[in-house]
Amino acid sequence: MRLDHVSYVTSHDQLADTVQRLGSRLGSTFVDGGIHPRFGTRNFTASLKNGQYIEVVCPLDHPATEQTPWGKAVSKKANEGGGWFTWVFSTKDISPIEEKFGRDAIEGHRTRPNGTNLKWKQIGVKEIADTREFPFFIQWLSTDHPSQDGTPLAEIEKIVIADNDQLSDSWFKDDILASLGEVDIEWVDPSTNDDQSGIVSVHLRTPAGIVALD
Repeated sequence: MRLDHVSYVTSHDQLADTVQRLGSRLGSTFVDGGIHPRFGTRNFTASLKNGQYIEVVCPLDHPATEQTPWGKAVSKKANEGGGWFTWVFSTKDISPIEEKFGRDAIEGHRTRPNGTNLKWKQIGVKEIADTREFPFFIQWLSTDHPSQDGTPLAEIEKIVIADNDQLSDSWFKDDILASLGEVDIEWVDPSTNDDQSGIVSVHLRTPAGIVALD
């Protein structure tokens, strides 16, 4: 298991502005990741060092948006004003995680503007709708990875997360903390984050110094 990416939600109307704002602070360029037809969302991604990336995702006016856990969760976050949404861990074999959840992972895919197709399995999205400090989990089924889309200039140094319990309610707490590598986690009280749990900010080391994206 390894930290794969972090997800930031915005509305469809604000997508271009959000991508430009975050990209200018990072000194990196986001690329069009394409549409997730099964989930009714679309994303832009910025590659980071260590095989990681940032995703900016928005809901679409699409039937699947309100019919799938991911689409509904993204739409809800966008309607709340957007911002940091979740963190995602990848694994080479998702079956032990499926056993813990007691259900099968679902397959997702998106087609990039250049026509290449990314495929993966994901599980744990239902849980992050209400417990946003939890990550969800994926297994990539295609060999391409979004961290390869562009030249990575920045790397995640620290993630600030509002959660009094510090993942104590997660089946995967030990696995998550052991999979962070050089990434630090700073736990803060949800009262400092409008009483909301989840990611508060992501601090990245860039050529211009440390940048905190909130």
